[in-house]
Amino acid sequence: MRSLGFIGAGNMAEAIISGVLRKGLMPPQDIRVFDIRPERMEVLVSSLGVGGAPTVHDLVSSRDTVVIAVKPAQVEPLLRDIKDLIKGKLLISIAAGVPLKTMLDALGSDAHVVRVMPNTPALVLEGASVIAASPGCSPLDIEAAKSVFGAVGLCLEMEEKFLNAVTALSGSSPAFCFLFLEALSDGAVRAGLPRDLSTRLAAATMRGAATMALQMEKHPGQLKDMVASPSGTTIEGIAVLESRGFRSAVMDAVWAAFQRAEDLSGK
Repeated sequence: MRSLGFIGAGNMAEAIISGVLRKGLMPPQDIRVFDIRPERMEVLVSSLGVGGAPTVHDLVSSRDTVVIAVKPAQVEPLLRDIKDLIKGKLLISIAAGVPLKTMLDALGSDAHVVRVMPNTPALVLEGASVIAASPGCSPLDIEAAKSVFGAVGLCLEMEEKFLNAVTALSGSSPAFCFLFLEALSDGAVRAGLPRDLSTRLAAATMRGAATMALQMEKHPGQLKDMVASPSGTTIEGIAVLESRGFRSAVMDAVWAAFQRAEDLSGK
C-alpha cells in the first residue's frame, strides 16, 4: 500500500488516519481526503497534515487504496460514479449495512473490495474491527486492510455472513457498556462517592476487567470467580444481578441488535 485516500472526513475517518499516522504506516503526505463539506476536510488537513482533494475523482485517481466513509445511502451512487477510476485498486468500505454484493454489483464482480465493521472506540485507538473481503481480493489486499484497521485496535477477518452479529456485538455494545458504566457510577454515588470520582473509578475498572479478559485468556466465568470470594461483597452483588435477569437481558439486547442489523441489510 503506497497511498491512501478517504472519501468522507468524519470522526471515524479522522480516527483511522490518526491511527495510521501514529503507527507510522505511512507519512501524512501519502494520505488524501475528500469531503463534500470543505470546512470538515480542512480540519483534517490542518490538524493531521494530510492532503485535501478538490474532487472525488481527483482523490480516487491519485490513490491506490480508497476508504469510503460515507452514509450507507450514498455508497451505491458513489461507486457507480467512480467505477472506471477504481479498477485494479483496493476499495475499503466502512458503511454499515452495505453488503459486498451491492458494491460488486456497482463495480463489477472482479473488483477488490473489503467491507469493514469498525466501532466507536477506534476514536481512542481501542477499536474492534472485523473485515470481510470479496473474492477478487488478493492476500496483499487483505493485509493492507488489516494494517489500516489494526492501527486503531483489534482487527479480525471473518466471512461476511458473520458481520451482522459483529454489528450487534462490537458495533452496538459500546452503548451497552456506557449504560452499564453509568449505572455503576450511579450506584457508587448512591453509596456516597462524588460523581466525578465514581465515573473515573468505574471506567478504569471496566477497562481493567476487559484487559484481563484479553490478556489472561481465561473463561469469563473463571475471571468472575477470581473476584467473588465465599460470603463476600461481590457474590452478594452478583446474586442481585442474577435475580434481576442481568445476563438474559444482555443476551436479549445483543439479539435484538442482531435482528435489526439483519432487517437493515435486507435479510
